[in-house]
Amino acid sequence: MSAESTPEPGIPGESGTSAPRRRAKGRRRKTRSTRRKALLITAWTAAGIVVLGGTGAGIVYFKLNSNLKNVDINQALGTDRPTKVDNGSENILVLGSDTRSGSNKKLGGGTDDGSARSDTAMIVHVYKGHKKASVVSIPRDTLVQRPSCTDTKGVTHDAASGVMFNSAYSTGGAACAVKTVESITGIRMDHYLEVDFSGFEKLIDDLGGVSVTTTKDIKDPDSHLNLAAGTHTLDGKQALGLVRTRHGVGDGSDLGRIQLQQAFIKALVDQVKHIGVLSNPKKLYDLADTATKAVTTDSEIGSVSDLASFANGLKGISSSNMHMVTMPVQYDAANANRVLVDKAKSELVWKALKGDRPIPKAATEGTATGTAKGVVSSG
Repeated sequence: MSAESTPEPGIPGESGTSAPRRRAKGRRRKTRSTRRKALLITAWTAAGIVVLGGTGAGIVYFKLNSNLKNVDINQALGTDRPTKVDNGSENILVLGSDTRSGSNKKLGGGTDDGSARSDTAMIVHVYKGHKKASVVSIPRDTLVQRPSCTDTKGVTHDAASGVMFNSAYSTGGAACAVKTVESITGIRMDHYLEVDFSGFEKLIDDLGGVSVTTTKDIKDPDSHLNLAAGTHTLDGKQALGLVRTRHGVGDGSDLGRIQLQQAFIKALVDQVKHIGVLSNPKKLYDLADTATKAVTTDSEIGSVSDLASFANGLKGISSSNMHMVTMPVQYDAANANRVLVDKAKSELVWKALKGDRPIPKAATEGTATGTAKGVVSSG
């Protein structure tokens, strides 16, 4: 069940009521919760596989089409949105959700209350010509001004200040998540893609695993992960553990986890591009079946044919042509477990994307960062 059907009013600790505390320089207290770890997701994996799966006909097409879930973002948000920039580029909000119900419960933990949270959020900017992309990760712990928004059921949710970014999704689902991102960036999201825990794990298994190399041991009982330094072919459970871990390596921060996620996505893109599924019809169908079950999209790409057409424009982007950054933030002096948007630096990012230009190095210099960069690379 997605947050579209059971929105949650918020998440504990989002109001920033914690008393001010001192934090040792260069350190950050590790988060208590292991249930709301980030799920990963990459648009190219799910969508790219659908391109292949969409070549089928008859019963296969209708079976795959019936797997897809979609939400009408445009109808929910109406006209009070940033103007679409018609310069050949596209902006896609990609979310990873940790739904608490069904098969996700054993992966995400917590009460089977049907709730879901967006623990991974990425803005994917595909440049004109569709040969390059910039990916901007938004830390879930960022304190933001959440705008008033109407969800896809027509329920309006009040604005809120000083709340965690991922409260937008848990409060009003996909539509409110998109509204919040557009409010932060001033950029219209052309499309929306979401993947959940169980779909991600099965997708990795259907791919035959993903090869990565780690430069350090990564051990995190909370994420069921135990990797010695070296090269590994990760199965679905291990891959999910890697993109969820905060305590296995680095400083235990969400920013460090984002660095692991970004490295894994590049490895995953490389894996998908080199996999030979066209010669194996059963594997082709299994991948397409899993991918279409795993994703929720906006209604404009809510059919196999539409999603295939959309994905066809992404398949030429290689990992070497993906520039991955984290939205510029600084640690919150009042709460070591939260970060604040660095408005001046972030504006450099948003201006670059609006103009379909590369993100300048100056945008991320001097901003808060994790300590897991370089720990994971393609195997």
